Formats: sequence, structure tokens, C-alpha cells
Amino acid sequence: MQIASYIDHTILKPTCLISDIEKLCDEAVEFGFAAVCIPPPFVKRAKAILSPTSVKVATVIGFPFGYGPIESKVAEVVLSIVDGADELDMVINLVALKNGDWDYLQREITLVMDIMRQKGKLIKVIIESGVLTDDEIVKCCTLYSKAGVDFLKTSTGYAERGATLEAVQLMRKHLPSAIGIKASGGIKTYDFAKQLIDAGATRLGCSSSVAIVNSAQINITK
Repeated sequence: MQIASYIDHTILKPTCLISDIEKLCDEAVEFGFAAVCIPPPFVKRAKAILSPTSVKVATVIGFPFGYGPIESKVAEVVLSIVDGADELDMVINLVALKNGDWDYLQREITLVMDIMRQKGKLIKVIIESGVLTDDEIVKCCTLYSKAGVDFLKTSTGYAERGATLEAVQLMRKHLPSAIGIKASGGIKTYDFAKQLIDAGATRLGCSSSVAIVNSAQINITK
């Protein structure tokens, strides 16, 4: 298994420096990661570095809590695409979800998907599975499948609970095969990363990416 090809090499801390982003991009090229996932202000710089390569530039929308108004998310989407983002990881409005306002979530994703389809970009919708019930996760699978998203993503990494095998398995059971699953949040070892892939994850969000790949090489050579 070439685990690097599953990984979005990630840095989303609010204090990251341009030098951190440049290092992240260099590592992504060196190890063959699928994408870098970075804060919106760094998209232009990352795109300039990675444009000659196959590594994609991903950024976040409505991050990390997701409760901004639809209009602000739409503005973030447009600006990120203008700056050169290939993939967008958008946090859903969890306030709406927890209050049972599924119509709001439908409006939110419909407006965003209109832009994504027009621009031919890829979207990963973050549902923050660690704070949801199984029933809420299944309802998200239904809603976002119908919307035609590219990936459903488990977590931001900022909630008290990140990716779990159980959440990935539940999502895989209730999503069509054409929709990927990005597991993120608390993935620090090769063993856990592989378990998540075996459970149905098709992309991983990791800040410990290099350690995971190095560990994978050790396991292969044993």
C-alpha cells in the first residue's frame, strides 16, 4: 500500500508561518502526498510552489466551527478558488444540525455545490462525526450523497473526538461508492491510518504524515 497517496499533508494551526507552508509543500512533493491542506491565506503561495507537480492544494471553509452564515461560506469558497485552491474542506453548520434544521443544511450545500460544479473543484464536507449520534451521521450521509459531494470528512481535528473506525465504517455503509471518505483528527500512527483505510477511508488528513510514511516503510521492510 502506497499510504502517502491517501494523505492530505496538513497544517491548520492559527500561528503557522510561511516557512511552515513552504516546508509542508516540499515534503508533499518529496513523499508523494495527495494534497496539502492549509489555511486560506496561504493558498496562493502553496499553489505557486505546487503548480508544476501533481500535489493538490486544499484549504478549509467555515473552519473550525462551521456556524458562520451561508453567505460567508460562499464568499470563502469563491475567494479560495480565485486564489488557486483545487479542493475545499468545508465544515457544515453544526448548530443547524443539532437543532434539527436540515433545510438550512440543504440550502447551504446547494449554494456551495453550484459553485463547485461551475468551477470543477473538489469538495470534502466535514460533519464532525465525533460529536454526532449514529442517526445524525446517517442523515448526513443521505443529505450530502444527494447533493453530490466528493467526500464526507469525519473531523476538523478541533473537537474532543476525531476519526474513529466506527464512524468510518458507518459512513461507508451509508454512502455510495462514488463518494469518498476522508478520515481526519488524531491520526498519528501507520497502524491506525491503515485500519481507517481498511474500514473504508479513501483519504486521510494528517499533520503527522511524514512519521506515518516512514513508519510504513519500516513495516514493509520487516
